[in-house]
Amino acid sequence: MKKLYSDAAAALDGLLFDGMTICAGGFGLCGIPERLIDAIQAAGTKELTIASNNAGVDGEGLGKLLRTRQVRKMISSYVGENKEFERQYLSGELEVEFCPQGTLAERCRAGGAGIPGFYTKTGVGTLVAEGKEVKTFDGPNGPEDYILEHGIRADVSIIKGWKADESGNLIFRKTARNFNQPMATAGKVCVAEVEEVVPVGTLDPDHIHLPGIYVKRMIVGAPYDKKIEFRMTRPRVAA
Repeated sequence: MKKLYSDAAAALDGLLFDGMTICAGGFGLCGIPERLIDAIQAAGTKELTIASNNAGVDGEGLGKLLRTRQVRKMISSYVGENKEFERQYLSGELEVEFCPQGTLAERCRAGGAGIPGFYTKTGVGTLVAEGKEVKTFDGPNGPEDYILEHGIRADVSIIKGWKADESGNLIFRKTARNFNQPMATAGKVCVAEVEEVVPVGTLDPDHIHLPGIYVKRMIVGAPYDKKIEFRMTRPRVAA
């Protein structure tokens, strides 16, 4: 099965439709599938529900899709530094389902593993628990309350990897691994953009983070411009 496509638009061809749910890897501007996001923006697909840790920054990453009003709902752990995300949420233009960061990762991992739901202590007694089923389990300190969280399944997952072989076995680079792995498994179809594709057999099997069975389509997105979310400097000290 040929997995490598010529560009992002070709890789997403036939997968996009209005009202769909997308799981998107990345954290801020680290490990985000830039080319695939651009292709979704160009396609004009709207009324999207997107599960992602946050929405990048204004005008970058998923922030591009917020700017063009293609997103109906975000399932995220925080608004981050995206002022347009904040504005749309506070004005009621965008539905936001806040989810603790670890819970969000586990909801996507669970969805990909065929687990419809799980119980967690995170969020018990807070707004996160409102409207959710609560059960009491025996813990190390006696009975404790846990809330039910549902696994997330998406129509498409879009992720960013560092290096892959032609069969889709994929390696993430350092912190760019972040949410990409659980998001990859949560989608019915996973589309990956990577920096480099090498022949099958080149990668050490022990170094592979995501087996190729999860990756249905791939593109090479390189070269990339390294975008920095926060540029922090200090005055140079004279020697």
